[in-house]
Amino acid sequence: MTDALVFAGTKEGRILAEYLCSNLGKVTASVATEYGEEILNVISGLNIVHGKRDFQGICELLDQESPRIVVDATHIYACEVTENVKRACEDRKIPYLRILRDTRAAENAVYVDSVKEGAAYLDAGEGNILITTGSKELKEYTAMKNYKERCFARVLSLPQVVNMCDALGFRGSHLIAMQGPFSKEMNAAMLKQVKASYLVTKESGDAGGFEEKCKAAKECGVTLVVIGKPKEEEGISLWEGKRYLAEFFGFTPKQEIALIGIGMGNRDLLTGEALKWIEESDLIIGAKRMTELFEDGEREVCHAYLKDEIESCLKSHSHCRKAAILLSGDVGFFSGAKNLTGIFPKARVMPGISSLSYFCSKLPCSWEDVSSVSLHGKKDNVAGILRERGRVFVILGKGDDLQGLCRRLKDCGLENACVSVGENLGYPEEKITRGRAEDFLHTETSSLSVCLLELKEEAVCTCGIGDHAFIRGNVPMTKEEIRSIILSKMKLTRKAVVYDIGAGTGSVSVELARTAFLGEVYAIEEKPEAVELILKNKKKFGTENLFVVPGRAPEVMEDLPGPSHVFIGGSGGNLKEIIEMVLKKNLRAGIVVSAVSLETIGEAFGEMKALEERFGRKTEITALSVAKSKVLGEYHMMMGGNPVYLFESYVL
Repeated sequence: MTDALVFAGTKEGRILAEYLCSNLGKVTASVATEYGEEILNVISGLNIVHGKRDFQGICELLDQESPRIVVDATHIYACEVTENVKRACEDRKIPYLRILRDTRAAENAVYVDSVKEGAAYLDAGEGNILITTGSKELKEYTAMKNYKERCFARVLSLPQVVNMCDALGFRGSHLIAMQGPFSKEMNAAMLKQVKASYLVTKESGDAGGFEEKCKAAKECGVTLVVIGKPKEEEGISLWEGKRYLAEFFGFTPKQEIALIGIGMGNRDLLTGEALKWIEESDLIIGAKRMTELFEDGEREVCHAYLKDEIESCLKSHSHCRKAAILLSGDVGFFSGAKNLTGIFPKARVMPGISSLSYFCSKLPCSWEDVSSVSLHGKKDNVAGILRERGRVFVILGKGDDLQGLCRRLKDCGLENACVSVGENLGYPEEKITRGRAEDFLHTETSSLSVCLLELKEEAVCTCGIGDHAFIRGNVPMTKEEIRSIILSKMKLTRKAVVYDIGAGTGSVSVELARTAFLGEVYAIEEKPEAVELILKNKKKFGTENLFVVPGRAPEVMEDLPGPSHVFIGGSGGNLKEIIEMVLKKNLRAGIVVSAVSLETIGEAFGEMKALEERFGRKTEITALSVAKSKVLGEYHMMMGGNPVYLFESYVL
């Protein structure tokens, strides 16, 4: 007794036989020829019987195997076999399942009812003919005049087939003995080789290579001649068959999952490994623009891209053995794969071509020194990154993102930055535009767009902006030499969250923001005149990550995010309260206090001592005295400034 008997001979039959074998104890497959048996021999554990059977022969096979179900996956043109299998199952009351190929009408094709009618149509025309319907009906073409010169037959590479074709007059270069499947490119190459004007085929569905023939004929400007239409049948698709069989036998296959980067959305740009996995999958999951590349009826499709939706799809398709989760671009470049690897730790991860590498290859330019930013759902300090790195690649999220980005660059004094824009990369409507930031202030783009920003002149990358560069008022300003040492003591990271308390003109705030260009700097200042100066200097130096907080510390600090670093240049007599608020938000925050007056020096020393005793923090005190030259007549005199004390408190 066998669990299932599969009448195979087609790609669907082979797939279902393999699917059943991997989940059941005993499966038998019936094929008509030795060649069919050879194809199925690779399936481990499959019992194969071959030979052509009439109704009686099929009945005898059913009696011998006693299957729990019969799966009919024979060719759509094998109408007599299907009728006999169906009738035999009805007689023996065995469940019968008919699997149908996905068939679609071809554009710009000539349909004829029979090979004889097709031969007559071709005989009335001119030009060479590539016949891809096999060897059995080649005799009909011998009635055509000049058939030996015009006709090229593609048949199976079996000795008996070749001998039969030779006897009919199909020989030499007019006989192509090859085993498929044949890609669009292979079909096109053959059409060009034989200088064909016609391609003859049957409507055999995607599994029979019909779509590849249609595309090749269209590409080569060849007329497609389709022989007959299969009889209308009742049945289900391949993937519906898998679902039915899993429910019928009550098994749940062990799922294999792959996270696949599909690059720009062009099938030709996938890696061979990724394409092979997708083609072998029972289920593909992804956004519609990704899955539509592979929706051919051979596998189930789920339109989902959020992790909860993907998990739900996999659970509701537990009968699927192999699943492909499609992700745009490369799985390691701003990809949803980052969130999915934790959910599916055993999933295969297959890289794709990133939008960065693809776009730079189109410009062309190298990209090893390019920083990358995505504007999908967030706003980065692109101007700061551009100043720091010189070249920035930006993934745009909406149609108006480019103009908004370029306006921000202009506000930061970067209106002359070079901008290269790529829209719909990898698609037929791909478009690449170049210019300066000010050229794109009113430009709408496709939602699938990227850009590369470049500065032709390198920006100064050290701290120490000259005092003369800042907009000054009557507000005291920390001098550039002192600022440089303050920044050294701050020990900032690129993503630091910094408070500058008592920010004055904003000179320290600007330097902090340029150093922590991926972080945030909050300039806290209570004097209105100083607040205006900070805003002006923020705009002048294009520090988008600098946020001005008007008001008195520590009150205005309550709603700010916890700091990683704090500089206190002016406390207004609230040094103790400010430090307490900082430690309430982050006990490990690094703190630097500057003091000039004796009173503030004494207060700062006391607070640092208290931090050592209460929290075991370390303190360093640095006294600075800077003298700068001043011209007096013919002489240069060194003029000393007020000594400055820096108190640094940190956790080891």
